[in-house]
Amino acid sequence: MAEFLQRLSLFPLVLTLGAFQVGLWCQKKWKHPLANPILIALVLVVAVLGITGVSVAHYQAGTSVISWLLTPATVCMALPLYRQFQILRKNLPAVLAGVAAGTVVGLGIILLLCRVFSLDHAMTVALLPKSITTAMGIVLSEQAGGIVPLTTVAILITGILGSLFGPMLCKLLRITDPVAQGVAMGTASHMIGTSKALEMGQLQGAVSSLSLAVAGILTALLFPIATMLL
Repeated sequence: MAEFLQRLSLFPLVLTLGAFQVGLWCQKKWKHPLANPILIALVLVVAVLGITGVSVAHYQAGTSVISWLLTPATVCMALPLYRQFQILRKNLPAVLAGVAAGTVVGLGIILLLCRVFSLDHAMTVALLPKSITTAMGIVLSEQAGGIVPLTTVAILITGILGSLFGPMLCKLLRITDPVAQGVAMGTASHMIGTSKALEMGQLQGAVSSLSLAVAGILTALLFPIATMLL
């Protein structure tokens, strides 16, 4: 079966889009935080690849078009920024302070945990950019000698966890200000968290879009310093 499916160039693309559509259907039907389309699609794709025996390399090659779209998709997040420009300008100092604090704390916790669990240099470098977009995180990890597949998985898991538990944590900690919610979602869980922030409200989505961009820039600037501390 694996040989037959690997001859079908469109199989990885159809599998990915089909799995995501199933995830969207589950989200509409159950409306539960765990019914996350990306999480469901991830589980389905892994299951199908495992059952059919199709190689990961073939799957990645077949979905390269989707991977290429990650960068323009990130740029499209500028639309909410434009719509909420006046409010963002008014709250810009608070947003920048929140993103800076979140980025520094996030990198510091990764360094601390990797040292506690005695992870080697390659694994630590791979985990450091977990809270920024895949396009940026992969480049940083690769240039510093990290394990790129691990970086990809870490970024994906971070985004999914932020999307699942971010709104619940905001309620639990009584974070009701939409600007604060957007900063938290964008800084901690990049694009996936931002898509969830857009569901929470237009202002949250706009602030989250700005936060993920600033967090990415700050991470890129602080990343060399963090690697020197290993």
